[in-house]
Amino acid sequence: MRHSRKLLGTLFVGAAACVTVAALAYPAMLGATTTSSSPTRVIAQTQWGPLTEQDRDFVVKVRAAGLWEYPVGQMGLQKGQSAAVKTASKHLIDGHAALDASCRKISVMLNITIPNVASPQQQGFVNTLAADQGKQFDTDFANILRVTHGSIFNAIAKVRSTTTNSVVRTLADQANATVLDHITVMEQTGLVNFDQALFQQTSPPTLPATDLTPPPPVGGQPQVVLVPPANSTTRPPLLPGESSQAAASPAPTVS
Repeated sequence: MRHSRKLLGTLFVGAAACVTVAALAYPAMLGATTTSSSPTRVIAQTQWGPLTEQDRDFVVKVRAAGLWEYPVGQMGLQKGQSAAVKTASKHLIDGHAALDASCRKISVMLNITIPNVASPQQQGFVNTLAADQGKQFDTDFANILRVTHGSIFNAIAKVRSTTTNSVVRTLADQANATVLDHITVMEQTGLVNFDQALFQQTSPPTLPATDLTPPPPVGGQPQVVLVPPANSTTRPPLLPGESSQAAASPAPTVS
């Protein structure tokens, strides 16, 4: 898998007035083993329930995942050699556009700062796939994405089972369904090396926190929006207190 084994040696991977703090600090680290120094510490009281460090970091992590997997999906539609890889690419684009719509709404509701670019590690995955050609692209595509999704799957379950914030719980439900779908379509390519994937998923993180953390957005920079495809079959779920009419409103098309 050429570059990808090195890259995958470590993985992680208005309502604003209702929040009782002026702004929530940007998370210091998004590792696979821990999301923060004190994940259960309550950092804000909201009308949807207490917000913990783990909750906040989860919203940031879901947003960051889309910022690299969505463009990789676009890449797969262009460079993929097999029909299965192209199908998996469509699932990446569709699923992360819907998750992104939820994250952007939730960031306003809970006053969470979300990134505009992926972490250096995640950008490294993009660079690897951008350099690949032919069959090597398909192989690295399936294995990189199977490992990253497999690594975050357990973290989603932990957030879903422990959060007391109803908005974060809804996002965890959506993320769980999306990640399981993406794991499945990667496996359906027939290219996943399961022994290697398991080894990489269970290896402790070794990269510094700066490589695992997406940088805060630049002030005044337009927010990146992952635009759903014209033939999208995935819609974001209704968030607590949201009407079906508001959920159906079109998102801005900045990309």
